[in-house]
Amino acid sequence: MFYGEIKKTDIANGPGVRVSLFVSGCTHHCPGCFNADTWDFQYGKSYTEETTGEILDALAPDYIAGLTVLGGEPMEPENQRTLLPLFRRIKEQYPDKTIWVYSGYLFDREIMSTLPAGTALEEEDAESFSAGEGGNAVAEDGSIRFLYRDTKGNTVSFPCALRSAHCEVTKEMLSMISVLVDGKFVVSEKDLTLRFRGSRNQRLVSVQSSLEQGKVVLWDV
Repeated sequence: MFYGEIKKTDIANGPGVRVSLFVSGCTHHCPGCFNADTWDFQYGKSYTEETTGEILDALAPDYIAGLTVLGGEPMEPENQRTLLPLFRRIKEQYPDKTIWVYSGYLFDREIMSTLPAGTALEEEDAESFSAGEGGNAVAEDGSIRFLYRDTKGNTVSFPCALRSAHCEVTKEMLSMISVLVDGKFVVSEKDLTLRFRGSRNQRLVSVQSSLEQGKVVLWDV
């Protein structure tokens, strides 16, 4: 994993004074993104064990409330695999400090889920098809296709609008995240009066409460 910047006294991306890590690599490419340079997975510096040490040292002061990870896209699976050991170290060394993550992926539909049938269709209307057997398949180009059985029993394939960010480390990652700010940045929904998010469509998800209750629970600003 590469990263663009480490801010050691950030007050804009979560409550209190925080350390913020801006990771590199993002496939969302949201129009109007404030940090488009970090779309490139090899932008900036290579993340090393020394980087982990630098972050842990920066978290040491009592006035630091925790770590915030932004991007780029922290929840790209390749980034999750590098961030997991960092999160483990933070929880071992600073169990009372919080971890916030900003992601363009939706918590309930793209991070928790591996794209169950019917999650989403892209520019397609499924209302004309009967409910019934459905599922997902990976096409030769690597895209995920939603499979739907029509009224005549034929299997119809649609491109899925939502991609899954779930991988083998996601469950453990989520167990250590306090708040996930989810959803892509949308220019038409931009609102400078909002705290800790850039557009109205984005949500501040209280991850542990959501996991306990089995539904999306929003963090109370």
